[in-house]
Amino acid sequence: MGALPNPVRKENNAIEIATMRLSAALDALESAIEQRRESDREVEGHAARVHAFGIDRARLADELDQAQARTHSLEQSNREVASRLDAAIGTIRRVLDAEAASEGAAAHGVADLK
Repeated sequence: MGALPNPVRKENNAIEIATMRLSAALDALESAIEQRRESDREVEGHAARVHAFGIDRARLADELDQAQARTHSLEQSNREVASRLDAAIGTIRRVLDAEAASEGAAAHGVADLK
């Protein structure tokens, strides 16, 4: 007669298979959890960089506004200085022309006396 199947052995075998499957599933779960944590850390890193970029952008925008205001002020000062220089040059020319005219008249008067 042949050997009868051993139900205990079959049950142990099924338990071993189920244990291996459970172990594999737990390993996969742990791996997925670690990948998720790593992904979350990357997202946090990206969020921190985006925040830093926002702060830099605000600072740079403020610096740009200040530079533009300074440029506007310098342009106004430049126009005012140019206007004053033009007026001074005009005054000097008038004085020189008046001097030249008076010297010319004086020289012309001396020549008339001779």
